[in-house]
Amino acid sequence: MKLSTKGRYGLRAMIDLAINSKENQLSIKIISERQNISENYLEQIIAILKKNGFVKSCRGAQGGYSLTKEPADISVGDILRALEGDLNPVDCITVNEDVQCSEAELCVTKYVWKRISDSINEVVDNISLEDLVHEQERIDACNPSKQIIKS
Repeated sequence: MKLSTKGRYGLRAMIDLAINSKENQLSIKIISERQNISENYLEQIIAILKKNGFVKSCRGAQGGYSLTKEPADISVGDILRALEGDLNPVDCITVNEDVQCSEAELCVTKYVWKRISDSINEVVDNISLEDLVHEQERIDACNPSKQIIKS
């Protein structure tokens, strides 16, 4: 399974918001410059995150975006599923009437795909934005001249 830039950039933007939007709203322009993501693409990603209830916007001169919940209450899995859809490595383990495999009941490899899916979901669902904020702080403390997310 490979995540698209939408998932990777969206997670970076959410970490940026978690770190930097505690007091002030952040503009797309600021996030885009800090994360080296095109403004147009970031707008599309933020729109999806807003639609899924992870970010809110405020208009005006001091406007921008911020998180709707505490970073501890947002998991990496929540963010990735909002941006990427389910995280299953193959369609046959997705519960979906549109995707039916005639061999599903007899397929031994389905066991492998299900275990991979369960493992991925277990990991991403147990890492919160707060965990990533703390990890970023640890990285920044060790490399003060190479901060990627902080302003």
